[in-house]
Amino acid sequence: MQDNKIKTLLERSHRIALVGASAKSHRASYQVMSYLLASGYEVIPVNPALAGQELMGQKVVSKLSEIEGKVDMVDIFRNSVDAGYVVDEAIEIGAPAVWMQLGVINEDAAERAETAGLEVIMDRCPAIEIPRLGVVAPAA
Repeated sequence: MQDNKIKTLLERSHRIALVGASAKSHRASYQVMSYLLASGYEVIPVNPALAGQELMGQKVVSKLSEIEGKVDMVDIFRNSVDAGYVVDEAIEIGAPAVWMQLGVINEDAAERAETAGLEVIMDRCPAIEIPRLGVVAPAA
């Protein structure tokens, strides 16, 4: 059941906010952002330290509320405690889904998100799940 949920989410998500985006190419968030862009997703990097700059041709914003328009999913590259704050922001902006990366586990935040009607994926990586499940990114 979890695989179906993950595949459906990835197939219908086109616009992804990536919280914790890094300009350092050795960081997982950089590699995943690069992979998502190459796979056809629109990715909005979120990082207060890089706000206003460009990362892989995408303008970096400092927080989710600065993103113009809707996002389909919030991909979280923060530690498990900080992920809770990001989940609360995702709820506030009306994001339909949150995705906590490998090693990011916050059961309380997941419960808050699910109670608010968001889909939650935790302790997974879309760059692993996309090829594993044969996901094709949605057209713009």
